[in-house]
Amino acid sequence: MKLIIAYIKPERLNAVKQELYKRNVFKMSVSNALGCGQQKGYVEAYRGAMAEVNLLKKVRLAIGVNDDGYREVIGAAEGFTESAECWREFLSWLKSRGLRGVRMFTGDKAAGMVGSIAEVFPDAAYQRCTVHFYRNVLARVPKSKRPMVAAMLKAIHAMESREASEAKALEVADQLEGSKLAEAAKVVREGYAEALTYTKFPREHWRRIRTNNAIERLNREIRRRTRVVGTFPDGNSALMLVTARLKYVAESEWGSKRYLDVTLLEG
Repeated sequence: MKLIIAYIKPERLNAVKQELYKRNVFKMSVSNALGCGQQKGYVEAYRGAMAEVNLLKKVRLAIGVNDDGYREVIGAAEGFTESAECWREFLSWLKSRGLRGVRMFTGDKAAGMVGSIAEVFPDAAYQRCTVHFYRNVLARVPKSKRPMVAAMLKAIHAMESREASEAKALEVADQLEGSKLAEAAKVVREGYAEALTYTKFPREHWRRIRTNNAIERLNREIRRRTRVVGTFPDGNSALMLVTARLKYVAESEWGSKRYLDVTLLEG
């Protein structure tokens, strides 16, 4: 008998199982695993000793701007991965709770998210967060050239129209290729359209709807509170603390100050 241990992305599990069945392999055990990736974790004190905590559970958070132009927390859930199935489940849950009339989603290029948005909210557009778009491009650029490339990318979104931004994006891609940065140029060519969806909306909204910045205040508050606690006994405990802090922040200036002038959408 051989013991084989494999780490498989959740969205690939079913396909792997089907291939194993074809080869008459039916005995297996499947369990969840925590992992450490680009998010390095944090250090906490445990019984007088410092311990690094980098196997992190995640809470998925969604906010929106209501019909009056104010921000609201519309959902928080624990234990989700980046698979299409989990994104579909999360978005369907939001829809079942009454989420309607969504004009646009703004987010990073999370695996499984874009397709799930089109499936659950087919009338909604998708805006790729420009900050994350920049990071995706810069990750393929040598450190010495990143300031120059960052300025080139910002010039794309400094244009006064979608047409001008599209032309600038193609110009930037050509310049990157000319500088022997083919991988970065490829990311620009393949992603610039998703990063310009915001231009379909009133110009006065552009700065606030093209990034994830609206949610950063909440993320900072969550990180600050959860690091104080350190280790949670289970996911529900973490979710209870997170939602309590979300309620507190949402009732502060964050939720009581008008974020968008929605009357501009009526024109």
